[in-house]
Amino acid sequence: MKPLVAIRNLSLTVGGNRILDRVSLSLAAGEYVSIVGQNGAGKSTLIKCLAGICADWRGDIEIDGVPLRSLSQRRRGRLLSYVPQADARVLPFTVEEFVTMGRYPYLSPFTTVSPEDRAAVERALRMTEVEQFRARWLGTLSGGERQKVFIAAAVAQGARIVLLDEPTTFLDYRHQHEILALLGSLNRESGTTVLAVYHDLNSAVAWSHRIVGLKNGRLAFSGTAADALDPAVLRNLFEVDFSFVEGPEGIGRLALAAAGRAAP
Repeated sequence: MKPLVAIRNLSLTVGGNRILDRVSLSLAAGEYVSIVGQNGAGKSTLIKCLAGICADWRGDIEIDGVPLRSLSQRRRGRLLSYVPQADARVLPFTVEEFVTMGRYPYLSPFTTVSPEDRAAVERALRMTEVEQFRARWLGTLSGGERQKVFIAAAVAQGARIVLLDEPTTFLDYRHQHEILALLGSLNRESGTTVLAVYHDLNSAVAWSHRIVGLKNGRLAFSGTAADALDPAVLRNLFEVDFSFVEGPEGIGRLALAAAGRAAP
């Protein structure tokens, strides 16, 4: 079966530094894939190449069999949506205005928002449970609430693939869980393909079908979530030893970095 996303020999050099080095990776439609690795491994850069934020890459990227570079901005927007890291950005829009902007691949400067667009916005607000915030300015929301609104905009966009760059970073445990549950629901119930960068290994393992590990800009691991919890795999990726505990029912095994024990 043809993959929905096919990446072959993706490389990117910035200022003489090789950030990505011949990375090859594919995603099937409906997969939930998480990217893990040390800081500086190239995780966010890989996502940004797909999202069109980094443009000077070399290699091949195809989306549904079509070269990424040949896609118009409108067509790309119908296939890919991007959710950045949670941060303190304050944008001068209400929640409803911002989520409606997610419909940009279907609008033009000379058209108004259609009933279909409004229905997509309402579905996104309901699914992400931010309906009650629709009239509030983004700057009045907490970090977790604002991140849910960014995901709502991606849902309203209706893209087949959602790209997320560390979606739970800086969030408290409650909002982390809400974001992870929301992404899991989007993947299961809507069939949306999810490719996410995670700083927290256990979150990645708990929610993903597959784990991809990057190290020094290269693909170092690709396998099931269970296979990722191999001590040798984690030692290679993170250069530290891990211990393991059994989590609550339904969570499975958890990995804990062994304090003070760097891998030899």
